[in-house]
Amino acid sequence: MPPRPARVLIPALLTLAIVQGLAASVAVAQTQDASVILDTVKVTSQRADTLEAARARLQQVPGAGNVIDLSAAGQGRVVGTADVLAYQPGMHAQSPGNEGVKVSIRGSGINRAPGAHATGVSVSLDGLPLTFSGGTPYELLEPLWLSRVEVLRGANGFDRGALALGGAIDYVSRSGLDSPGLELRYEAGRYGYQKRSLGYGGVAGEVDYYAAYTDSEYDGYQQHAAGQGRGAMANVGWQLGPDVQTRFFLRYRQTEHDTPGRLTRAQIRDNPRQANPAFLALDARRPQPGSTWIGNVTTFALDADSTLRAGLVYHRFPMDLNESLYRQQLDYAALNGTLDYRHRHTLFDRESVTSLGLRVTHDLDADVRETLRFASNGYPAGTRTRDFHHRGTDSVLHAGNDLVLTPALHLVTGLALVHTTREVQVTWPASGGRIAQEGWDYAPRLGLTWQRSPQLQLFGNLSRSVEPPHPWSMIWGSSTYFPAGSGASTGRQRVPVALDNQTATTLELGARGESVLGRWEVTAYNAQLRHELLTVERQPVPNLIVAEANASPTVHRGVEAGLDSTLWQADAGTLTLRQAYTYSDFRYRHDARFGDNRLPGLPRHYYQAELRHAHPSGVYAALNTEYASNMAVDYANSFYADARVIFGARVGFDAPDGRWQGWLEARNLGDRHYAATVTPGYDDGGRDMARSTPGEGFGLYAGLRLRLD
Repeated sequence: MPPRPARVLIPALLTLAIVQGLAASVAVAQTQDASVILDTVKVTSQRADTLEAARARLQQVPGAGNVIDLSAAGQGRVVGTADVLAYQPGMHAQSPGNEGVKVSIRGSGINRAPGAHATGVSVSLDGLPLTFSGGTPYELLEPLWLSRVEVLRGANGFDRGALALGGAIDYVSRSGLDSPGLELRYEAGRYGYQKRSLGYGGVAGEVDYYAAYTDSEYDGYQQHAAGQGRGAMANVGWQLGPDVQTRFFLRYRQTEHDTPGRLTRAQIRDNPRQANPAFLALDARRPQPGSTWIGNVTTFALDADSTLRAGLVYHRFPMDLNESLYRQQLDYAALNGTLDYRHRHTLFDRESVTSLGLRVTHDLDADVRETLRFASNGYPAGTRTRDFHHRGTDSVLHAGNDLVLTPALHLVTGLALVHTTREVQVTWPASGGRIAQEGWDYAPRLGLTWQRSPQLQLFGNLSRSVEPPHPWSMIWGSSTYFPAGSGASTGRQRVPVALDNQTATTLELGARGESVLGRWEVTAYNAQLRHELLTVERQPVPNLIVAEANASPTVHRGVEAGLDSTLWQADAGTLTLRQAYTYSDFRYRHDARFGDNRLPGLPRHYYQAELRHAHPSGVYAALNTEYASNMAVDYANSFYADARVIFGARVGFDAPDGRWQGWLEARNLGDRHYAATVTPGYDDGGRDMARSTPGEGFGLYAGLRLRLD
């Protein structure tokens, strides 16, 4: 664990830089050209225009967000979501060694186990909902298929019908408009890692098209951690006339990986590459035999001031879980849709934009067949133990208005109505139980943006968020079991339990702008939660049970800050520094058992930075670092995972004509042993329990990308 000064110094330096930037912005009287060049890349004018439009939309939101340009993805290893969301304030994304990355924004899904469907954030692909009632599947989030990522943190996802605590993430696909020509990519490195990709796009008259194929494989950092994935995507856009445009989407991908399991702190310090013996004995693994995604988005320009956007997607994503004594075969399918209307008009003799929207996610299937993986108590492997289903529908009707009080001051208001249904039933044996519940909830919003100067914007909002419980958690959170004499079903959960919606009232204040120090942002928030949906490992492997329940009142508060600076610029090149710092204070509010304890699962301080030099010839070199403070591993705060400081480096060449890129990257230069994620226990009594997945050790990786028009 680093000494205490190191834990305080890094955040203090960034905070000081932000304060200086704020002061400098207020003093500046005219617009300065302080744009930051993070990576030297060749992009089409279409991509640049689209990015600027996304950033302009973010400026209209009275809250914090991120626009992530993935045109720079060729300049380093891009395994999954953790690489995509790196160096972003307010974002915490850590990989357990496979694609099941644990993503948290403002404490959303703070204690969810990695590898499971993510929760607490409403995720979309090209504006079409990917998140369903049971969380967010991850197998379709291939980074090399993406053009950019748009993040609206916290309650700021309101206008997209996203009411989860963490907000909204929209992964936007490449198209023939921004990725024309043929692109070939190959990267490889330590631990058996290889990734191959081919993409091709173009424009023919009023039609544009893009298609890609990607496959990857790895042996994994830990023992028993090998995996692979392969899949293809395509989209076709058609400008049907001056007032109508449509785009069709297709994705298919299958993945599988072995599950090495969690380790104790002592095991991580001694040998983080070992597997948990219980997971190894079970041959724990997670095949996902193939996810299919078919969708369409059509936009109508009704007149000069009004647009209507409609989207519909069918998603089928079966799973085959083999991570305990039981095999669970899940048939998942969902039908999701969106409808958004925007109208520019005058209100009280002032310019105004009113929006109406509907977002629906509907489970078509969520059926589970459970059998024994091994012979047990006289029953052979394959014996049927339970059949059950857990389905839900979430419908969000939202209305909002952006009113121009003055050219610099905007008032943003809104109200969302939320209707949810949940149906959970054990259908075999016949003595199983059933629960069905439905209800309404609401989420109002009030916000302001003030463009204090061309270089400074202040913003704030008071909002309510609503997150319904997950249907699967209603069965796994049950404490009612089949009694002795129930055959192979004995000891399995029998009767589902009812759970309440998680709600939060959040006050958010912040500022963003540009100064002599670069592009910066800082946001502070305080969220008061009721019925927070928290998970806990109730029973370890081999009969693993991770349950979810409503907690007593909790509070999530924090600070999110980012600064992108050009430190030096001359004929010999450019030296830039990008920094992101997130402070998180999540805790109970006078809980009867745990008082004001911190919620386990995330570090209180998290900092990432990269210093980069780029030469006009295309040669570049970068050094990066990541710091995270220690993490509680149980609700009693009786034991903590270690803090960490890790370093990395990259060198490469980006041809000025954009034809090819090559790079070499070193990760975790000091081979630091640390816990990347924590799955919490209830009260470990100060014992060192197996609750952490280790972060990846030292590794070298190289890649090459070729582009042909």
